[in-house]
Order: sequence, then structure tokens, then C-alpha cells
Amino acid sequence: MRYAEVSVNTPAAQRQTFSYAIPSGLSIDVGQAVYVPFGEKVVQGIVLELTDVPAFEPTRDIIGAIDSQPLLSREHVLLAKWLSNYYLSPLFDAAALMLPPGFERRVLTFISPIHSNFDIQSLNEHQRRLLELAKQKGKASLSEVEKLLGKKRALNTISQLIRLGLIARTYELEKVKVKPKKAPYLCLTVTTEKARETAEKLAKKAPKQAALLKLLSEQSSPWSLAEAKLKVSCDKLTADALVQKGLASIIYIEVRREPLAHYNITPSEPLNLTSAQESVLKPIQSSLKEAGGEITRPTVFLLHGVTASGKTEIYLQALAEAVKLGKRGIVLVPEIALTPQTIERFSARFPGRVAILHSQLSLGEQFDEWQRIRNGEVDVVVGPRSALFAPQPNLGLLIIDEEHEWTYKQHDQSPRYHARDAAIKLAELTGVVVILGSATPSTETYYCGQRDDYRLLQLPERVVPTENAPLPKVEVVDLREELKAGNRSIFSRALSQAISQVLTNREQAILFLNRRGAATAIQCRNCGFALKCKRCDIPLTYHLDADSLICHRCNYQTKAPQICPNCLSRRIRYLGIGTEKVEEELKSAFPQARLLRWDSDVTQRRHSHEAILNKFRSHEADILIGTQMVAKGLDLPLVTLVGVVVADTSLNLPDFRAGERTFQLLSQVAGRAGRGPSGGQVIIQTYCPEHYAVQAAAKHDYASFYEQEINFRRQLREPPFTQLACLTYTHTNDNRCREEAEKMARLITEERDARGIADLSLVGPAPAFMHRLRGRYRWQVILRGSYLSTFLTGIPFPQGWTIDIDPVGL
Repeated sequence: MRYAEVSVNTPAAQRQTFSYAIPSGLSIDVGQAVYVPFGEKVVQGIVLELTDVPAFEPTRDIIGAIDSQPLLSREHVLLAKWLSNYYLSPLFDAAALMLPPGFERRVLTFISPIHSNFDIQSLNEHQRRLLELAKQKGKASLSEVEKLLGKKRALNTISQLIRLGLIARTYELEKVKVKPKKAPYLCLTVTTEKARETAEKLAKKAPKQAALLKLLSEQSSPWSLAEAKLKVSCDKLTADALVQKGLASIIYIEVRREPLAHYNITPSEPLNLTSAQESVLKPIQSSLKEAGGEITRPTVFLLHGVTASGKTEIYLQALAEAVKLGKRGIVLVPEIALTPQTIERFSARFPGRVAILHSQLSLGEQFDEWQRIRNGEVDVVVGPRSALFAPQPNLGLLIIDEEHEWTYKQHDQSPRYHARDAAIKLAELTGVVVILGSATPSTETYYCGQRDDYRLLQLPERVVPTENAPLPKVEVVDLREELKAGNRSIFSRALSQAISQVLTNREQAILFLNRRGAATAIQCRNCGFALKCKRCDIPLTYHLDADSLICHRCNYQTKAPQICPNCLSRRIRYLGIGTEKVEEELKSAFPQARLLRWDSDVTQRRHSHEAILNKFRSHEADILIGTQMVAKGLDLPLVTLVGVVVADTSLNLPDFRAGERTFQLLSQVAGRAGRGPSGGQVIIQTYCPEHYAVQAAAKHDYASFYEQEINFRRQLREPPFTQLACLTYTHTNDNRCREEAEKMARLITEERDARGIADLSLVGPAPAFMHRLRGRYRWQVILRGSYLSTFLTGIPFPQGWTIDIDPVGL
């Protein structure tokens, strides 16, 4: 008898596996998906290990295999275990990152009546209503019972009736969410000669049938029914008529949902490299040739190049080298917004051999792309952080573009992993080469480059049409001086003049503001009352497009009031600005300008990112207004002006990374200017022109910024000189939240002292910066030390706690 250690899809499992016996005749391998019994339920599981002796007894048998082949490679199984152990997440959550889209199926609860002579008159109203529903439906779902009685009352009533023997509770897995797509095709059931003869006979009486029959006779393979109908301008009834006459039949053939079908890709050839690019590419190519031997430590390159220095061409030629060696690659981008331009570049270089994976694809498209990758049909996978776990066989190269971006950290659900660290762990397990690329590397990454943990490669000059073109000139405007001069506009005099010049020259400009909406707060000037979200306790943002106040955390919406809800005054004032306000002010100041806005409010629809980008690239707009979406990786040669409307939005946040994030955003958005022959300029508007992050960004001086930042981190004992963990407790009651946080802080302190750990310190407990979110209060305990995952592993965390190892923000 052999046994399998299985990670099961249920919250009760947490970080442990369960032992199951493998029945005789059932072939099971590591990484395979199986159905297993768990309590009264049947749940999904992933086999993580095969053993001769179970870890726990007694065992139950595996019911069956979900897929005949393993869904996870052995390296992915090891990676899932590491993710679970390091980020302290449930094991199945970690494994689920690598499963096919739509794989996970919830366990559904059903209630069925049991025939009995019990006197139902003795039942209370809720019990009778539930029993009547069960009898009426035969098998009622839990959601139907909850709709009838309410969530809490439903569970209590079900338990009561089960004890009375009047109903039975059963469990089933929900229906499969996605399957391979099959489309109808039309094929002949007679010979080609017979079809042509019959078509001639039908030409007068049934011309549509004749035309369709003639079309089918022109090729030996079946015709797509949809395409055939378009070709001869007929409907399905015409096809049905041919089927009834025995001349044709409709068959269903599996087809692929193609997410790149709307792209117009023109193949491209590799570009000639500069001497700096060649010196960067050579060590990467050498490492790719050497990879595959005994793994000692992962080969990680930090490619630090200024904006427009040709990092993408290095990626492309490194991938070409990997493909030449029989290997494949994965390219990560920080935003879905960047995917269209990246897809065009990579698809042009690897025609028909690029797959994309991201959440804006339909579930069917994601499923088909995942299967295509698994089957080895693509050389390159492109996508945001989740694409890291694509089942790419013979993986040889991992590229993380804009590695500094915080979006590579999953912070809203378990496991709260960072794609950069997970990629380096995968490289450690597989021996693949990793390239971390950025014009503004994170402080921790650059520190590793300075210590030779990563191999640092530099591209200090731009590669643009104008030879030896410098980085764009940056002017910092002190908004305090503008106010003193009587300028109350959101545009400084310098920025207004620069916009006018761009419009006169028929060039393009980007205006950046990392805030959505029109006003960031609404306040009564009479009593000072500020309108806040009822669930999140943060100011509501006014949106012109919807004429509503919206919470940017929970999406709560309400109409903007005409009078103050507190004192009934009409002296309502709109404070702050967002991208909608910038757009409105531009329309007023420059009525001749054609405007486009790019933020999450206008990119809800499918392909909206591509539509905005294509419109701006084809010069159908003069000025692009946007949030951080416009700051990253876009190559727009006609842009000669970048204006930062307010540079201080993230500068004064209570977070040790505030300066770093401001520097990175300003440097990245400034890098959008001057990529064409006309050169460019950048104007940064700020109330803090003396801040070191603003000064360094204005000079394009990463080195000076890094020196100041790393000194601050060393003095304050922040990463990379220590490790952080953020423990957050949430509850609907603030006092309960505080008490639980204080209790946990005491427990951790006692555990630290008992183990004699000298370098572990606590900050808090204290209310989180967002104290109330979606109706739940939040208290935090911040740990500062080393090997925090190991320390926290033995500490029990009750329900309500979330653990974030290496948080990107506090």
C-alpha cells in the first residue's frame, strides 16, 4: 500500500497536508489533482508527496484523479511548499497559484427532506418554512435556504431539523467553470463530385443551399459554420437543410479562444546594439549557456538602465538566445496596462509563439492559454505577477521588468507573496537565469547588487533617434511661489507656457497626477463637517463623470449633497484635485486641445488599455492625463512634455518607503519625455522642492538618491538591514480589535523573551493607517527582526489575523 500527502482545498487545512491511501489500480504521481474525502465532504486536493508510510493514521482512500497528468511540476510543488512556509499561508492557496484557471470548485451544501411521521405542527415558523422549501425543491441549496431565512438563522435551523431527523445534508462540488471550447463545423457526407452535381441542380430552386454546397466542395477539410455562413451570406437553416438531405453533417471541433486575435502584429528583426548594450548582453548569454548544471545559487542579473536605454531589446535578444538553446522564457510586467505594448514587441519578435496571462482575459481565454503553455506551444509567456507560475516547460529565463514596482507584491489575498522573491526561489530550484530590470531599482535590490548577491549591469545612456541625446531637462516649480505670485490655477506659469508650445508645435504632452476623481474631499465651510465613507471612515472622492461621491476602498457611492448633512448649510466646498479635475481645467484653459484620460475609471472595459494607447500613439489626442498607468514603460516618441501636476501625493505618507516611491514615480514619468528626435522637457510642480527625492529625480540621479536612502534605512534599521512582518487583526468591534492586538503583542513578547531573541522588536499594537475598511476595524502589530517566518510559525493565530511577511508598505 502506498500513501499520498495531499493538500486539500478547504480552509480547515491551513499549512498541513493529509495522508490518504492510494487504492490499487489507481496511478497517482506528485503534482496530480485528486478528489478526496474530507469529513462528510468530497474536496479537491493536490498530491505533494508519495510515501510508504502515512504521516497520520488511520487513512482514507483517494476517490480518484481529476486529471491523468500532474498539474504541478516537482519544482512547482517545492515552490508551493516554500511559499506556504515563508509567507505563512494555507498550503492549498500556494499550490492554487499554479493550477489551471477555473480549476478551483467550491463545495456546495444541499438540504433534502427525509420522510417521517413527525408532527410538523410542533415546529416553529422558520423550521416549517425550511422543510416546505426542501419538499418543494427535493434538494435545496444552502444559498436558497439563506435567501429564505437569512444567513445566521439558516445554519441554526438546518442543524435543528437534522437533529430531529427531518432533513439530510449532502455536499457536492460546484459545476466545472470552464472547458475546452468546441465550435460547429460543416463537412460533406458525399463525394466532391456528387456535391458539385447536386449544387448545380439546386442552383435555381435553392440558391443559398447550392452556394453553401459548392463552398464545401472547394476544400477537403471542414468549414467553420460561422465562416461558411459569412462566405455565402446564409443562415443556419441553410446548413440544416443540407444536413437533412444527407449532403453534409455538423461536427464539433475544439477551437482555441485567441486573446491576441485583435492585434495587428508585424514581424520585426533584432536591432543593432550599442556597445553598452552588447557588454550587458554577453554575460547574460554566457549564463544561459552554462545554466542547467548543478545548481549552487541562482544567477540573478540586475539590469539598471536609465529610461529609454534599450532594456527591452536586451530582454528580446536574451530570450532569442534562450530559445536557440532549446529553452523558454517568462516576462513579467507590473501592470496590465503595460501588457499591450509589451505583447506587440514580443509577438513581433516571436510570431505565434507568445502567450499572455492576466485577469482581464475571459476565463476561457485564460484556460486555453494555460493549456497552450503547458503543451509547450509557446516560447514566451507575458503577464503580471501571476504569470510567474505558468506551466512553462524547459524554462530557461525569467525577466521581471520594472522590478521595483509594488504591484509585484500580492497584498489583498493569501499568499501575500512578492513575485521577485518567488522568481528568485524558482531560479534556485530550477537553475533558470533571472533578469531584474529597472531605471529605479528598489533600495533592497540595488543593495543586493552592490554586495554582489546579484550581478549588476549598467546602461547609463539613452538609445533614441537623436544620437547622444541627453535625458530630458527637468524644471522643479515651487507651488508656494506660484501662490505668492497670485496664480491660483492648478497649472504653474511654466507648465501653462510649455503646454501652449506643445500644442503650437503639434507635439504631445503627458500630465501626471496619481489621484483619480475631481475632488479628494468635500467639507462644509460652516461647521467643518467632512463627508466620509460609512464603511471605511475615509473621505469620499467626488467624481464628475458619475456626479457621485465614491469610496476608493470599498466602492460605496452616494450622491453629492447640496446642503451639509450636519448643519444644513449650503456652503459646501470641494477640496483637492484628481485626474478628472485636471481634464476639466485643461478643457477650460486650452479648448483647442484634444484630451485623453487614462486611469482605472476609464479602463473598466475589455481592451480599453489598448484603445487608449493606440489612440494616443496615432496622435488622435494632444494631451494624455493619467495616474501611475502613464508612468511605466510606455514608449511614445511624440511626447515632448511631461508635467507632474502635484508631486507630493505620496511624499508625506507615514511609510518609510514614501521617499523611494516618490522618486521612482517622478523618475519613471519623466522618462516618458524626449524619446523622439524633438527631445523633451519635464516640469515637476511641488510644495516640497527641497526634498531629497524630488531633487534626485530632477537631476536623474539615482546614485545620490540611493546613498541618502540607504543611510536613512541603516540609521532607522529598516529593510534591507532588517526584516519586517505586519500582523493585522480585523473585527467589526473596535474594542475587541484592540484587545486582540494587545493580547497578540503580549504573546509575541513572551515568546521572544522565552527564546532569548535579542534583535526582535515590536511596533504597536496601534490602529492601522486605514483604521476602518469595509466595515471592519483594523489594528496592527509590526515586527522588526530576522527569520520572522520561522519565529511566527509556532505561534497560533486565531481567525481574523492576516500575516504579511516583507510588506511593501505600512
